[in-house]
Amino acid sequence: MKIKAAVLFEAHKPFEIIELDMDGPGPGEVLIKYVAAGLCHSDLHLLDGDLPPRFPIVGGHEGSGIIEEVGPGVTKVKPGDHVVCSFIPNCGTCRYCSTGRQSLCDMGATILEGSMTDGSFRRRDSKGTEFGAMCMLGTFADRATISQHSVVKVDDWLPLEIAVLVGCGVPSGWGTAVYAGGVRAGDSVIIYGIGGLGINAVQGAVHSGAKHVIVVDPLEFKRNQALKFGATHAFADYASAQEKLTELTWGQGADQALILVGTVDEEVVQAATAAIGKGGTVVITGLADPAALTVHVSGTDLTLNQKTIKGTLFGSANPQYDIVRLLRLYDAGQLKLDELITTTYSLEQVNEGYQDLRDGKNMRGVIHF
Repeated sequence: MKIKAAVLFEAHKPFEIIELDMDGPGPGEVLIKYVAAGLCHSDLHLLDGDLPPRFPIVGGHEGSGIIEEVGPGVTKVKPGDHVVCSFIPNCGTCRYCSTGRQSLCDMGATILEGSMTDGSFRRRDSKGTEFGAMCMLGTFADRATISQHSVVKVDDWLPLEIAVLVGCGVPSGWGTAVYAGGVRAGDSVIIYGIGGLGINAVQGAVHSGAKHVIVVDPLEFKRNQALKFGATHAFADYASAQEKLTELTWGQGADQALILVGTVDEEVVQAATAAIGKGGTVVITGLADPAALTVHVSGTDLTLNQKTIKGTLFGSANPQYDIVRLLRLYDAGQLKLDELITTTYSLEQVNEGYQDLRDGKNMRGVIHF
């Protein structure tokens, strides 16, 4: 079948809209007609060369849609089901899935390669060149053949144009606070970076009952948004935030420092480690060039003050459970999703959408098909 897709041929070049041939679903696979795709910062890492994939690749890893066809052996969904894609596939039976750590599923090993788990590809151009799909999904296309383990069936009365956000940004941010950070009632939390993930870390910290939720972002628009979502204080720089944190906690420091900046560097890691008090935790959710050594702190500080620095993927959430859980919190009015979306775009406007993200104009942008 023919699909229209936004693809990258190399880093530092914009997306190109082209037509591709795509195979239908094989064993364990489904054909999804996308309704919406989120413009997440992780695809910018492909553009900027921070996370080099196998090129060429169809972009996009946040998607929602309707199942049109299923291959042999598919048991999770049927044609007509409404689904949200999980950018981490989850098989349910590997060591990590079976111990409640679906975000570490072994199937996720090929998400940057863009192939299916067996190394094969489903998309090619007229010359026979095989195209990968970001996170095995390639949501910047009108349709995709993907694994059944990459979709989560959701309640069909929920708007898929909104539900798309819980495929990556919302659980990654919310879970950074709730799961990886372990925020509890009365805690003091400082959050670095208020983008599509950071704003949801704010929601997670507020949901958990944090007493103080301090955010740091250089953009006034994002600081104001954070205050609307429940942050108690907002600052443009690390020093001002640290000064207020010290005052609010009587010198004790934060219980959690959550790093969700677009590109992690040594400076923000050092600021976060200095911000937490004894027994505190730094959680790194943001990404950087894998070759960049961004964590340089005093080991003595970690030892004598029993501080922890940890990373988290998908907010340490379990996609099959937490995607549905978060949407039901939204349905109950306990999680803000509509308010996250600043602008909607067509597929042809994908580069415009990412420029808006770079310029700090959007909290979240969404492509509608």
